[in-house]
Amino acid sequence: MGIQERKEREKTQRRDDILNAAQEVFFEKGLQNATMDEIAEKAELSKGTIYLYYRSKEDLYLAVMMRGMELLYTMFAQATGKQRSAVEALRALADVYTQFFHEHRSLFRMLHFSQTPQLHKQVSEEMRTACSIQNMKIWNFVQELIARGIEEGDIRRDLNPIAVAVLLWSATTSIMSRIDYGAEYWKSTMNVDLDTVLRQSLEFLLDALMTPHAREQLRQQPSIS
Repeated sequence: MGIQERKEREKTQRRDDILNAAQEVFFEKGLQNATMDEIAEKAELSKGTIYLYYRSKEDLYLAVMMRGMELLYTMFAQATGKQRSAVEALRALADVYTQFFHEHRSLFRMLHFSQTPQLHKQVSEEMRTACSIQNMKIWNFVQELIARGIEEGDIRRDLNPIAVAVLLWSATTSIMSRIDYGAEYWKSTMNVDLDTVLRQSLEFLLDALMTPHAREQLRQQPSIS
């Protein structure tokens, strides 16, 4: 191994160490209450070293959040690659997003918070661009899946793939956020199980998107868990 290669590996490892430490601190305290001093201490590095890699706490927050986006994209790709049709893949997508929400709750919160305009005003242009590219990677994946379903005749031709992607993402994320912050309230005061609402909403939305033929085929399969 050459000197340059070793330096690059050390740099990559140090960046990973910083991200791992930042993830722990952000998960525990959130963006507002976390400090770069705490992250540096957790990473066992000087604060000056942290700033060599990330210009601000907000940039570092987005870097951790982008880890979550990459994980979600990987889960989407792995799950949908096994499906025979676009509709089956779309259903697998719903299952995987629900799984991501339950198994990676802190990352879900970061993804949700990352959409706030206040955060994006505080990050560097470089990080904002990187985040936008990662975000579009997921959006394009979903849109292309919906477009394929339209071409295959399983999703209604009068629908716009981009509009459908926005609808699916917004509806499911909204319900998940309610589950995250108010599931017990809804259960105790209104006798509403929001996990059931999420499952039924996904079934309802997918049913509304499909052509009659695709709808009948999907009904022969197990419902979304």
